[in-house]
Amino acid sequence: MLTDPSNDATLADGRIEVITGSMFSGKTEELVRRLKRAILAKKKVKVYKPAVDTRNKADSVVSHDKSELPCRSISSASQILRDIHDFEVVGIDEAQFLGPDLPEVCESLAADGIRIVVAGLDMDFKGKPFGPMPRLMAIADSVDKVHAVCVNCGGVGQFSHRKSDDDALILIGEGDRYEPLCRSCYTKVMAAEVKI
Repeated sequence: MLTDPSNDATLADGRIEVITGSMFSGKTEELVRRLKRAILAKKKVKVYKPAVDTRNKADSVVSHDKSELPCRSISSASQILRDIHDFEVVGIDEAQFLGPDLPEVCESLAADGIRIVVAGLDMDFKGKPFGPMPRLMAIADSVDKVHAVCVNCGGVGQFSHRKSDDDALILIGEGDRYEPLCRSCYTKVMAAEVKI
């Protein structure tokens, strides 16, 4: 069950919330849900995503269930610090693509009393920790790990398996290039790919 730290009146305004998991697990959907609740609460909200994410409109964060919010595309996390003016809540989608300075940017914003809600992949397609996500999870006030459904067995999908042999770390795609798998199915598929 996901917790929503915005429901805890004892938390200070400045905090870092991380939503993480595999592809197709509902990270962006949960990010949009939390940010829409903040908007309903009359908070000033600003949303960002990395410019490298070209799957949808450049000026919107869009989830697989088509929930969306307007956003600003950025090429580095440091742009957030130059752009923030009187915002109370900052949302960041696809955080794994924003580089090693993202945790420091989030800490700086939280220290200034801003609530940061970050969504991003915890692991890359090789099953390794992805970009700034491990450090973000370590410094976060709360971390929610969401899961997809394994397309092979229907179990808990926690791995993002790339269906092509392209070895580039960043390869933007959807269901045409990736599928969620459970640990057992992922291990079997990866072992079979090594033998080929």
